[in-house]
Amino acid sequence: MPSDVVRVIYRKYDGSAHRDYPSRRLATDDLGVWLGVPVGTESIYHGQPSVERIPFVLLVPHHAWWTGMFNPPPRTSEVYCDITTPARWEGDDTVHLIDLDLDVVRRRGTGLVELRDEDEFAEHRQRFRYPDDLVVEAEAASRRLLVALGDGTEPFATAYRKWLALVV
Repeated sequence: MPSDVVRVIYRKYDGSAHRDYPSRRLATDDLGVWLGVPVGTESIYHGQPSVERIPFVLLVPHHAWWTGMFNPPPRTSEVYCDITTPARWEGDDTVHLIDLDLDVVRRRGTGLVELRDEDEFAEHRQRFRYPDDLVVEAEAASRRLLVALGDGTEPFATAYRKWLALVV
C-alpha cells in the first residue's frame, strides 16, 4: 500500500536545492499522481525555510517533462507548470524532479497563458551545460503547455478541481 505522505524534492540541474516539501497523496490516475499541500505545510524554498500560506494541488505526470500546480484564489496563477525532467520516484514516498527554469502559467481571471523565465533558462543552459536533448524536450514541453493551458485540454480545464477541493 502506498504511503499517504509523499516528499517532493525539486533541485536545479547542478544539484542545488530548489524546493522540498511534504504532500499528501490524493490519487493516482491516467494523468499522474495528484498530491495535496495544505496551508501551514513547512517547506524549503530556494534553500530557505518557508510555510505554505495558500494550499495547492500538484500533479506529477507519469512520463512528462513538467509538473502542474493548481491554485485557489487569492493566488493570481490558477495553473503554474514547472518544466522539469520526468519524475524519478524513490519508492512510493519520495519524488525527485529537476527544475529546468521555464514555467508556463495561466492567470486567474484573465486566462492569459504565458511562458516565463526564458532568460533564466538561457543562462542556466550555458552555465550548467544543458545537453541538447534536454533543451529540445524542455522547449517542446513548453510549447505543448502553452496550447494546452489555453484550449481546455485536461487536466487544465476541470479535472484538477475535485482534488483542489480536498485541500482548500
